[in-house]
Amino acid sequence: MANTPKKKADARSIRTYLTLSAVAAAFVGALVYGGTRSVERTSIWVALTFIISLVGIATLALSVKDEDADPNKPRLK
Repeated sequence: MANTPKKKADARSIRTYLTLSAVAAAFVGALVYGGTRSVERTSIWVALTFIISLVGIATLALSVKDEDADPNKPRLK
């Protein structure tokens, strides 16, 4: 099997954003459920954490500039 080159923006895929948000929501959900034992309150916190972390990660990704420098050339002279 040949090695296929990865896309330059592979770390910016929607799957990455959704995975990070889901992990954060699951973590908060476990903490809230462990503390309250209330499914309704836990589901509200999970949904809020998922949405807020998704928007936050996407906003931070927009602020990152793509690097146009040649990786074979040294930056410092």
